[in-house]
Amino acid sequence: MLYIIVAILMFGLLIAVHEFGHFITAKWFHIRVNEFSIGMGPAVFKRQKGETLYSLRVLPLGGYCAMEGEDGDSDDPRSFERAAAWKRGIVLVAGAFMNFLTGLVLLVILFAPAQGFLAEVYQGPLEGYGTEHCGLEPGDRILSVDGHQVLVYGNAQLYLGRAGDVVDFVVERDGQRVELDNVSLPYQIRVDEEGNETRLRGILMGSVVDPAGLVEKVEYAFRTALDFVRTVWLSLGDLVRGAVGIRDMSGPVGIVDTMTQVGEQSPSTAAAVYNLMALSALIAVNLAVMNLLPIPALDGGRIFFLILNGLLYLVVRRKIPARYEGYVHMAGMALLLSLMLMVTFSDIGKLLGV
Repeated sequence: MLYIIVAILMFGLLIAVHEFGHFITAKWFHIRVNEFSIGMGPAVFKRQKGETLYSLRVLPLGGYCAMEGEDGDSDDPRSFERAAAWKRGIVLVAGAFMNFLTGLVLLVILFAPAQGFLAEVYQGPLEGYGTEHCGLEPGDRILSVDGHQVLVYGNAQLYLGRAGDVVDFVVERDGQRVELDNVSLPYQIRVDEEGNETRLRGILMGSVVDPAGLVEKVEYAFRTALDFVRTVWLSLGDLVRGAVGIRDMSGPVGIVDTMTQVGEQSPSTAAAVYNLMALSALIAVNLAVMNLLPIPALDGGRIFFLILNGLLYLVVRRKIPARYEGYVHMAGMALLLSLMLMVTFSDIGKLLGV
């Protein structure tokens, strides 16, 4: 039960941080904020301070920053719609930025005790694969695979597992950057008991340890956050291609359940704290990316309309009326809520073993 409560609070905190990004930038630009809420549902605490109502609500899985004129026309000169386009853009991006920054800060804290970081290097060929003369040399540090930069340890193996028979590499050899194009690396497919396929390459991968000072720790944390962004994009690509479905997605219920399992399965309290912080960093960056997708009702959808209106004004000196944009966002919200409902039922089904 303790880990369930901690997971709910941590997930709720990530949402609150996102909304705080909108709130603080709106206040900075003197945009009227009618209400700033942490949580959803009935209010357990309310306080009016100036023009803004601050509230704490019973369900900690959400929150909002309600700005005047955000979803339609308003005569208030300080409404969101009447603010300069660049100010609105910053306010909209601020939520995702705060999520990314939160993930980055968590990663810096996690990596603070590290004495060094692993880097992937090529060790040599495996017999029977015909990779003895592939062009790689023992000790080559892998910098990229098929155009995918190796940001953190494990990336080289990951992208080798997704590549075909011919692979492009960029490696560091004796301090020099070397490009190896069209490297022939045939693979064998192994299927586990659950039907998951793994591509086995005819090469051995090893590692070296790079010492880590303060700068290196911050840099590695930033690269890890970027790798999280890339992981989200890979997952979205798998979703579009049909490689994963609704059953593989998780909503708030599934995320809380995953965080709970991570805490319960950790061998110690210290390990549980570490693992939950790492998962929270991943979720924070995930929220940043997802909110910037150009989907109606999300921040990315609003940014899309902001850019579209700017282009229309340059060409025809007209903009899409705010009420019509509001209708699109309302429709998008309805679809998102429907999807979330489906994912929630799927999460509950997985919890019940259905």
